Amino acid sequence: MLIVKKFGGTSVGDKERIFNAAKRCMEDYKNGHDVVVVLSAMGKTTDVLLEQARDINPKASKRELDMLLTVGEQTSAALMAMALGSLGVPAISLNGFQVPMQTTAVYGSARLRRIGCERIRHELEARKIVVVTGFQGVNKYGDYTTLGRGGSDTTAVALAAVLHADTCEIFTDVDGVYTADPRIVKTARKLDEITYDEMLDLATAGAGVLHNRSVEMAKKYGVQLVVRSSLNDSPGTVVKEEVNVERMLISGVALDKKAARISVLGVKDEPGIAFRLFHLLAKRQINVDIILQSIGREGTKDISFTVDEEEADTVVELLEKNKENITAQSVQCKKDVAKLSIVGAGMMSNPGVAAKMFEALYSARININMISTSEIRVTVLVDEKDGEKAMNVCHEAFGLAE
Repeated sequence: MLIVKKFGGTSVGDKERIFNAAKRCMEDYKNGHDVVVVLSAMGKTTDVLLEQARDINPKASKRELDMLLTVGEQTSAALMAMALGSLGVPAISLNGFQVPMQTTAVYGSARLRRIGCERIRHELEARKIVVVTGFQGVNKYGDYTTLGRGGSDTTAVALAAVLHADTCEIFTDVDGVYTADPRIVKTARKLDEITYDEMLDLATAGAGVLHNRSVEMAKKYGVQLVVRSSLNDSPGTVVKEEVNVERMLISGVALDKKAARISVLGVKDEPGIAFRLFHLLAKRQINVDIILQSIGREGTKDISFTVDEEEADTVVELLEKNKENITAQSVQCKKDVAKLSIVGAGMMSNPGVAAKMFEALYSARININMISTSEIRVTVLVDEKDGEKAMNVCHEAFGLAE
């Protein structure tokens, strides 16, 4: 049996936790299984490195940032291999270049293109635990690249897919996937299982337990994911194609406080304007979520959309430079907003779900700025100060409490 185990930054945050993770890997190894371990950088290492970079050069190139950030995962991988060695288990650490993990050339948000299996399989056949750096790869120019925040999840799932692993375990500091963030909603309960589609929408909506690209990849290649705690032996939450339990109306509520609303005002009400606007963003690899277009009036219309808060200044600068091309009178940005989403496959066959959500928010006197819906998700934009309250009232309204 081949098992891929991924440990997040908090799970390897210090010596004690590194050894704790190493012992978990050793258990499966001693039971005769092949083990591949994927690691994030220790604790807040990535944040510290970014702060150092900003202190030296606030406008450092993304290439140099990637060169710097890959150090974090290489440190944790080497230390894990050392910890396993001290426990009497043969182990070897490999970085993105040594595997190799080949990616696109986009620094800061590269995507995996191909993963070499030969070296990993050779080391597994030698009965070693293979420790691989998450979050990083190498592009066609021979430069290090990073996969974006949460990219270690994607690394783990990709390795599980190409190696045809029996399971991929994602270890975090929580017991599994909850109906809401248990740090915000005290009555949140752990789910035993959840579908890929529901998990993908929760991850996209800001749930934070798994990176959305990793869930997307797991669904595409049929990789069974298990989200578990690195601190106890809880069975965790299984993410798979279908679940056996009777469908709940809503599986979970997610809150994303790192959103920003961009409003492009007074653009011409004519064909091609929306294409020009969003094509500009697509060329810069900027993801857009909720989109709202007003009804045309006096030959103009307004277009509003949400982006990640970290991208907001870049988006505003880009659109200001291209105001004439997109015929905009002005560009506005509002950062003190939050995206609240309810997700559940059960809503497909139950009308009135959105109305119930809106009623809960109205009862709590919370104003809705924008709305977006899909078959299994309803997302609203609210003021950031109302975000946690909104999450709690929706969680209660749909009976998700323990």
